[in-house]
Amino acid sequence: MIAIHSFFDKRYKTPPCLKQRLSRRNFIKSAALTTALTALPVSTFAKINLADLSQDPWLTLNAVLEHLLPSSKSGPGAKELQAIHYLYNVVTQQPIEQDEKDFIEKGVGWLNGYTNGQLQKSFVNLTQAEKESSLKAISMSRAGENWISTLLSYLFEAMLAPPIYGGNPNGIGWQWLKHKPGFPLPAQGKRYYELSAYAAIKVTNVDDKVTPTKSQGKAL
Repeated sequence: MIAIHSFFDKRYKTPPCLKQRLSRRNFIKSAALTTALTALPVSTFAKINLADLSQDPWLTLNAVLEHLLPSSKSGPGAKELQAIHYLYNVVTQQPIEQDEKDFIEKGVGWLNGYTNGQLQKSFVNLTQAEKESSLKAISMSRAGENWISTLLSYLFEAMLAPPIYGGNPNGIGWQWLKHKPGFPLPAQGKRYYELSAYAAIKVTNVDDKVTPTKSQGKAL
């Protein structure tokens, strides 16, 4: 495997797992976007694992997410959506590809390498203007664009997914969107990746077509 050390390394190629992730994301969204009313308070499902924001990669990832969707009077930002805790639960609990986990974490090192080289400061210590210019700069590379796009997709998942997945506390994202979540909401032990049926789904391509199989994967 080629070792990439920067967003601007021309040897970088988009990991196939970033395309395959579409099927999992749609699976989660289907739980949030059905039209039936819920009969249970979403706070029932608020037990989640929390990321340690005192150290990287979560420290920098949280700063990036909060810059991409800052808090405002018009709606919840990444902080209110607990986007970092949603991402933490994805990375530590959900069956995503190791390549994707590595890409997310390496991006933190590449970002801080870029800002330290340009401004002699880690990303979390930059001003808002410096954060904006730095993210714009790395987005000009394919790796940087993919990294930011990946974080944005998780940011919106945190807004739409049921709270049991770690974000959207008390349905704050649904309330902002005036969305009524589907019923029943998943409880602990019933999340999509904890269902035996999930292990019997084989992704055949990236345009959401799936093929049931008799014994694909393992129950997670």
